Amino acid sequence: MQVFAKLEELSKRCGELDIELSKPEIVSDPEQLKKFSKERAELDDIMKAYHNLTGVMREIEELEGIIEEDDRELAELAREDLPSLRERQDGLEKELNLLLLPKDPNDLKSTFLEIRAGTGGEEAALFASDLFKAYCRYAEDRGWNVEIMSSSIGAVGGIKEVIALIHGKGAYSRLKYERGVHRVQRIPVTESQGRIHTSAVTVAVLPEADDVEVSLDPKDLKIDVYRSSGPGGQSVNTTDSAVRVTHVPTGIVVTCQDEKSQHKNKARALKILRARLLSRMEDEQKSEISKERKTQVGTGDRSERIRTYNFPQNRVTDHRIGLTLYKLEDVLSGKLDEIIDPLAVHFQAESIKEHLAAS
Repeated sequence: MQVFAKLEELSKRCGELDIELSKPEIVSDPEQLKKFSKERAELDDIMKAYHNLTGVMREIEELEGIIEEDDRELAELAREDLPSLRERQDGLEKELNLLLLPKDPNDLKSTFLEIRAGTGGEEAALFASDLFKAYCRYAEDRGWNVEIMSSSIGAVGGIKEVIALIHGKGAYSRLKYERGVHRVQRIPVTESQGRIHTSAVTVAVLPEADDVEVSLDPKDLKIDVYRSSGPGGQSVNTTDSAVRVTHVPTGIVVTCQDEKSQHKNKARALKILRARLLSRMEDEQKSEISKERKTQVGTGDRSERIRTYNFPQNRVTDHRIGLTLYKLEDVLSGKLDEIIDPLAVHFQAESIKEHLAAS
């Protein structure tokens, strides 16, 4: 389907929505009114750009007609105006291509951020801690709140695993580009001969799931409670406050032990479980069962990576778009927009290509 045919369809839909919104039975029904009003509002920007484009195209057609006439003076004026109008037409067409892209329904949501130490032992755990701090600073700068849902500390102070819920409008839309394997190259503090070691950390980013999106049947849940443990396995709690939730149909297991309250740990575990189930459901809808999670985190091996952090060269390289910045300290202090912005532009451009190819 061509773009203009799609726009004509949307224009027709706007007319239908305007009729629906004028009906007394819709106005008196809050649910229906909200539904139709939201759809109509989402089409407003598209229709505005569409009407602007058709207006510009009419002007271009009129000027081209004038140029064909015998009046040389008017023809010259028309030639002078054409370049700016064609430039505006090009800009409006690009704007419409962006507006017509399918929206990711998860973009405005808060997000779960899961960071795990991969290959590299304690050095990987230490970098997992550095990376988590960078995301926390980035979240703070954007006014988001970070709630640690579950964590496991390494022997020398690093992080074996941390799961955090980042509360904030659009958190998922920005951080979804961070999912994958992050490779670090640096000299560990324990390295006496000054050799550079390579380690890996995996990052998964999952949108928060609403209760209405993922309902949990108690019959599908196996819930175990046990005493919390710290580094080395020592007990850090005298009550059975840690919770392990197993979703029997899928085999997904979530554990939480950071809170002293069993009730709070259970609530956190169920939140994480819902997010993982939502991700799994979306994978199935795309006929990519389990592929999404593999794409996100792989195996944690050094050779798999989306990004490399090279400390000796103060360099950060994102391998997906060939971007290299010599600003490692800035990146690890939370200044991530210089990486995330180009990634967003890149994947947006890829979406436009796919959209146009399917039109």
